[in-house]
Amino acid sequence: MEPLALYLHWPFCKVKCPYCDFNSHVRERIDEPRFAAALRRELAAEAARDGRRPLRSIFFGGGTPSLMAPGTAAALIADAKRLFDAPDDLEITLEANPTSVEAAKLREFRAAGVNRLSLGIQALDGEALRFLGRQHSAAEAVAALEAGRATFPRLSFDLIYARPNQSEAAWRAELRQALALAADHLSLYQLTIEPGTRFATEYARGAFALPGEEAAARLYWATVEEAGRFGLRPYEVSNYAKPGAESRHNLTYWRYGDYLGIGPGAHQRLTLGEGLWAARRHRAPEEWLARVEREGHGRVEEEALAPEDRARELLLMGLRLAEGVDPARLLARSGLSLAEAVDPAMLAACLDEDYLEWTEDGRLRATDEGRMRLDAMLPVLLR
Repeated sequence: MEPLALYLHWPFCKVKCPYCDFNSHVRERIDEPRFAAALRRELAAEAARDGRRPLRSIFFGGGTPSLMAPGTAAALIADAKRLFDAPDDLEITLEANPTSVEAAKLREFRAAGVNRLSLGIQALDGEALRFLGRQHSAAEAVAALEAGRATFPRLSFDLIYARPNQSEAAWRAELRQALALAADHLSLYQLTIEPGTRFATEYARGAFALPGEEAAARLYWATVEEAGRFGLRPYEVSNYAKPGAESRHNLTYWRYGDYLGIGPGAHQRLTLGEGLWAARRHRAPEEWLARVEREGHGRVEEEALAPEDRARELLLMGLRLAEGVDPARLLARSGLSLAEAVDPAMLAACLDEDYLEWTEDGRLRATDEGRMRLDAMLPVLLR
């Protein structure tokens, strides 16, 4: 049976960042005991329905899960270990923001069982942090990185690049500072304008401009170079790690493994019987809470995925990885061969243009140039 990656969603934030389109919400008051009880109840209900599974990882995401009480995390971790078969080296990640208040709780989360911290640094430049609507200063970011390194055996952090007026020299200096403090894992995201965000409104009225495609590409390749100086390789389009420090949880998504999502708006892909089932939960925290208290779960959609959908999803995720896609894995998970899942003429063209290549062990993967063009290439490649 496919090992399971468990995602637990804490949907609350102190403020809504202007670039964020995630399922996150700001509330004046939160009844944490009720939400904690609902998360535990939904987890138990899914385990009872889906059966005892080997557990690969636990990931507390959000929102800002470091706002929850460490005791809530401890209870959920204990439940997961009781309900599933967990290895001794189970990866347990917590997303956190580097404010001084949350940083003080890090030792409590470590005692609760968290062994991997993912810090939403986003920038080490004060002006950039203000533009991005972050609530921490550059000094607090540095302090959080230092505290995280001292407290957790594994540490990752996020940065946003291609910000307005960002120079390559300044970006390289920022990267070096961050990587020197915490050089195990880096998640890097290009600033994009997402519909429905505050930035979408401001960008539309010309409040700021973003770097052009060529400038953004230079910043991307500068990242690859600087991360390499610290021994980090780009194992996925937006993620860099030292060998062995890759996110096991996120690799489950990219390798199209089974994952269970608990909490408001959480999605999942689970092998049940002979099929692969996709499900999502109600996005609104209060409505999700009411449904769990009434029915035991917050699922609002669930369907068995057709072979074509499974193949498409696997290729969309897998070609983001430096390791590429194993055609045997594609066949096992979707029932379709690679020849049935892609347009043969487009595959030949992408190989000829050196956007895709075959590895020595028979995997199909994107080249460096191809990974820069995935968004444009994949819609025409996949059937």
